[in-house]
Amino acid sequence: MTRYWLFKSEPDCFGISDLKRRKKATWDGVRNYQARNYLRDEVQLGDVVVFYHSSCAEPAAVGIAKIVRAAYADKTAWDSHSEHPDPKSTPKNPIWYVVDVAYVHTFQHAVLLKVLHAMPEMNGSPLTQRGNRLSILPLSEKQYRAIKKEGGR
Repeated sequence: MTRYWLFKSEPDCFGISDLKRRKKATWDGVRNYQARNYLRDEVQLGDVVVFYHSSCAEPAAVGIAKIVRAAYADKTAWDSHSEHPDPKSTPKNPIWYVVDVAYVHTFQHAVLLKVLHAMPEMNGSPLTQRGNRLSILPLSEKQYRAIKKEGGR
């Protein structure tokens, strides 16, 4: 059964245009235990991802990606020269996990956070709840379809 997710990324670090150019990328650097648990335990091959630009002037859902490789150890955690090292994580005892995502499409227009807040389908979504800063969030199929429709796809 396909599940739906919202993955947040800062567009200055890695945006939808970067994924489009690469076609496929490893989603690394997750350093929150709940987000890690989603990646490691629930995100599966074939799941659909709403790509969301965060920590920018206008946070918004901007496109769709697909999971093309399920969870495996995040090697950047034990690389002291990476942007996301964690000395507690080792190849024999990995703490952090990644998935691979592939570009599907960019929305015709971004679905701004303020629009997401106004959508009745998003009621109860962690995305629209105050103080939620997780970088990976589950979506219902209804929420996914509403976001996709609002984005023009």
